[in-house]
Amino acid sequence: MPWWAWIVVGALLLGSELSFIDAQFYLVFVGTAALLVGLLGLGGVAMPDWLQWLSFAILSIASMLLFRRQLYDLTRRHNEHVEIGPAGEHVVVPTELEPGASCRVEFRGSTWTAQNTGDRPITANAQARIVNVDGLTLQVRPLKA
Repeated sequence: MPWWAWIVVGALLLGSELSFIDAQFYLVFVGTAALLVGLLGLGGVAMPDWLQWLSFAILSIASMLLFRRQLYDLTRRHNEHVEIGPAGEHVVVPTELEPGASCRVEFRGSTWTAQNTGDRPITANAQARIVNVDGLTLQVRPLKA
């Protein structure tokens, strides 16, 4: 196969990994191996077709086995702690809310059920901290006074 075909295949594989697949880092190594075989041909290293394919296979498998886990862990390390949901935000409770009791509250333009999971009541029109979300129920506690 000509050197330019290896480079085109490598570029397509790398582009498809980055464009269509959720960065599992399989095609990166296959595409890089194809690029390396193409660059060897461009550099003047004459190889028969069977040796090109063998080099491609060995480079693909070896690089995937040696480097995939480290690359995958390196890119996923930054997503360890992601705040999801409204926990920690404040909401105004319109009525007196005893511990364990529930009422309706306005939050982010919608009405929610809020349940007092604290050990003391929340006074009417007071702010409460959202500590958790259980289904469609905001679990709230009174702010420290």
